Amino acid sequence: MKRSILFWLYFVIAIILAIYFSTRIIMTGLGYGSAAKVRSISISTDSKDKDLTAVATAAAVAPGTKSYDINLSEINQRINDVPGVKESAVRRKPDGNLSVKVELYKAVALWSDGENYFPLSADGTIVKRPKSERDEGTVVFRGPVPDDISEITKAAHNMLGDLDYLEWVEGRRWNLHTNGGITVMLPEKNPTDAIGSLIVLNNNHKILSKKIKVLDLRDSSRILVK
Repeated sequence: MKRSILFWLYFVIAIILAIYFSTRIIMTGLGYGSAAKVRSISISTDSKDKDLTAVATAAAVAPGTKSYDINLSEINQRINDVPGVKESAVRRKPDGNLSVKVELYKAVALWSDGENYFPLSADGTIVKRPKSERDEGTVVFRGPVPDDISEITKAAHNMLGDLDYLEWVEGRRWNLHTNGGITVMLPEKNPTDAIGSLIVLNNNHKILSKKIKVLDLRDSSRILVK
């Protein structure tokens, strides 16, 4: 069966395209051509309205750097060292783009050293981005913090008007310090319930406005006041 002219035309075109793309791939692999150089860096994150300037600085490479001369592990390490970055991944794309994906810590509270305030994630990670002023409407912690502060933070939000800071005591329970200078000793079990009871007690008797130093709620059947 004779082949048509159209068949041979398609055959020749296919050969030419195969040679062209093979040459491009080989040249790119050897570091030649525009696709073999870093042309752009794209950064994406799971969080909205976040300042990624520090991440972009850490991911930056010199213009015209050959893609395959770049050590992706080193770039990834630099990005991971940026305060606030939880995880990151860097990919080299064939069009000369470096694709960077980062997962950022989500701050649910603040941690203070007594002078500055640092974002604090729900898993107790302190993000090394200090600020001199406390954000309004934010729960503050001091000292060591456990691996999970999500529940105690939610409960403490209900008394922000009276709360100065929370302190993790002896690695097992919380002390709540009020703006009026009262130390509220919370129980090991169900500290969030104790905070609820404290709110009710204060609503009914204004106890946080009284001249006391310590309010011991560790025994729910007997409240001690000093």
